[in-house]
Amino acid sequence: MSYPETTRRPGWSALPVGLRAALADRLGAPVVATRAATAGFTRGFAGVLTAADGGRIFVKAAPRDSHLTDWYAREAAILDRLPPDVPAPRPRWTLHEAGWFALGLDVVDGHPPRHPWDPVELATILAAYADLAAALSDSPGDLAALDPPHLADLARDDILRWADVAAGREPVPGLPTGLERRLPELVALESRLPGYAAGAPGLVHGDLRPDNVLLERDGRAWFCDWTWLCHGPAWFDLVTLLLDGYAPETAGLDAAFAAHPAAAGAPPDALDVTLAALAGYFLTTASAVPATATGDLATHQRRSGEAALAWLAQRQGWD
Repeated sequence: MSYPETTRRPGWSALPVGLRAALADRLGAPVVATRAATAGFTRGFAGVLTAADGGRIFVKAAPRDSHLTDWYAREAAILDRLPPDVPAPRPRWTLHEAGWFALGLDVVDGHPPRHPWDPVELATILAAYADLAAALSDSPGDLAALDPPHLADLARDDILRWADVAAGREPVPGLPTGLERRLPELVALESRLPGYAAGAPGLVHGDLRPDNVLLERDGRAWFCDWTWLCHGPAWFDLVTLLLDGYAPETAGLDAAFAAHPAAAGAPPDALDVTLAALAGYFLTTASAVPATATGDLATHQRRSGEAALAWLAQRQGWD
């Protein structure tokens, strides 16, 4: 699905004077231009700062009393420990100033993939993800030392929602006509995810959406926004990546999943199980937007849930 542009992030002029001065000091010259990130779903500052001497930095910043600060600090620690061959922007520094926390990252001059998937861009990204999955397949020690959570636990604690819907603990999300009767099947499918994810030896990005991928002009793919690293099977990342470029007219995604190295050894119904779990999670959380997120998050959650359900229904032959 397409990602809406937002203007709800604070601009450069909205940052505290002390923070702006500290950022210029880290750059080593006055800031003469800013280019704010217009996509994404958080209300933190995000954008490229350009200094008078031509130096550039991508900055994320948020008030220190916001949970975004914890997210940014976590991301900095993860990025600093990724294997050197993983194409991800690296942290240059963090700073605390004027009641704010800021993270400085290398600038990646790229663009998100087109929607729906462009075959050439998709092939490039899938090849890059195969290398990424291989690099994280044995839980590199530096990253494991951060004690990432396990996808199996995250699934049991938060992701799986259809059982709660069936039991009346969650409101029934609006479902397309005819799919209400599929609730028992959705519960059965999603219930397999923790068992499938348990014991996976590797690490996964945990939030691998197309808007967290940037393509440079030469075609190189970069993977961004690493806050949600966790232990889990690489095929889970592969599903979330393919899903958010899904459209009813998109062809070949089933085959792309099956043929990808990350899906080697996956349970035969891993794609269906993951789609069922993601559909329930996205559809039931679309009405609960935290204060640190933009209103566009609800739209994204709803569209993601609908896409997961549509893809699953197509695969299952549901009316």
